[in-house]
Amino acid sequence: MVERDEAASDGPRRPSLIVFDVNETLSDMSVLADRFGEAGLSPQLAATWFAGLLRDGFALTVTGENPDFAQVASDSLVGLLRARGVPDVDGGVERVMSAFMQLPLHPDVVDGIRALSDAGMRLVTLSNGSTAVAEGLLERNGILERFERLLSVQDASAWKPAAAAYRYAMEECRASASESMLVAVHPWDIHGAHKAGLASGLINRAGALYPGFYARPDVEAPTLVELARALTGDRTG
Repeated sequence: MVERDEAASDGPRRPSLIVFDVNETLSDMSVLADRFGEAGLSPQLAATWFAGLLRDGFALTVTGENPDFAQVASDSLVGLLRARGVPDVDGGVERVMSAFMQLPLHPDVVDGIRALSDAGMRLVTLSNGSTAVAEGLLERNGILERFERLLSVQDASAWKPAAAAYRYAMEECRASASESMLVAVHPWDIHGAHKAGLASGLINRAGALYPGFYARPDVEAPTLVELARALTGDRTG
């Protein structure tokens, strides 16, 4: 079921530009659990590791730095592998990090992207990771040509959810925040976009409770397909 912000009684505004988060929003990162197992770690540690690397990246951003995503990810993996006594640390890091270039899309992404693109909306990505990961992900699944730009905070001055990251995307796309929407699965990203003046769309595939301390999304849906229907006014699904 699609939910809308109660303040927007006439439904979410139709954006001319949609800015997509990449990791977990478009890509299905659950496969990393298998790579953790192959590396000699508990598969359950994958989610904890990813949350930790985001925390560390956010902390460095707050202190005025713009860290490299892959460097933070690999360094935190080294610490985890050593702490668990895994003998082949370098091999473990390679197994996990190489998986980023082979991640699948969530099943709802292709149809959702096509619907938004066919409706005439401009589509770009904005990731805390590299553009190479986004490019490979979209190209493997035949939707790269649907995107106007692939952007990374590596070329901005800060990681999301800092306002500078979203401003960078607006400048690169020659768009205003008032005509743009961020689409993501992360409440912290939704909140950051809201504070930067963008509308926001949350894909809540797990049906998780939205944190009350963050600004609420303008529209929330369980899949990208349903989010696209809400934005395009398609009631046929």
